[in-house]
Amino acid sequence: MSSTTVLYDWGGWNRELFLLVNEGTPAMLLPLAKLSSYVLGNYWTAPAVMAGFWVWSRTTAEVDPSVALRAQLARFVAAFGIAFAVVGLSKLLFDFPRPAAVFGHLWHSIGPIETHYSLPSGHSTYAALVAGALWPMVRARWRLALIAYVALVGWSRLAAGMHFPADVLVGWMIALGSLAVSSRLLQGLLNVPRIVASE
Repeated sequence: MSSTTVLYDWGGWNRELFLLVNEGTPAMLLPLAKLSSYVLGNYWTAPAVMAGFWVWSRTTAEVDPSVALRAQLARFVAAFGIAFAVVGLSKLLFDFPRPAAVFGHLWHSIGPIETHYSLPSGHSTYAALVAGALWPMVRARWRLALIAYVALVGWSRLAAGMHFPADVLVGWMIALGSLAVSSRLLQGLLNVPRIVASE
């Protein structure tokens, strides 16, 4: 049994879970999947997220939260660069086939048919980066919304026929790892203060 079968295919469960979501998504939810994939989870919205952090920091009257927001903006920018370097290299290194190449016919397919570079999901990586950057800055009720956002984008990539569950999971892991590395780097090199999650 190869490492790919164990770590990626999960003994067939990676494909079965994909089919469960893709075939089980009702047609009425496909517009939501399209919105989540191509707008909410699109990494081209990163400049808007960065601008949002900057405006938020400038409109906060208290000094400490303003400094914390600018520090978190720096972490997000650094983590974004790290994450998408890892995503790009991983896609080229592994070149795993996308669902359309594996199954030939998909129950649901949104957008252009792609056959290569399935692992990892860049959209899922980006969603987890945004949520992870915002996490320490918001209270509990907003954290539930962040979890829902990350899950929604991950689901949408399966419903759209673009990725397998393993691609989404690895994307989340890359995002969390990139945020941790960027935090360490900025704290060590530039003495950017560590942000403690608010309660």
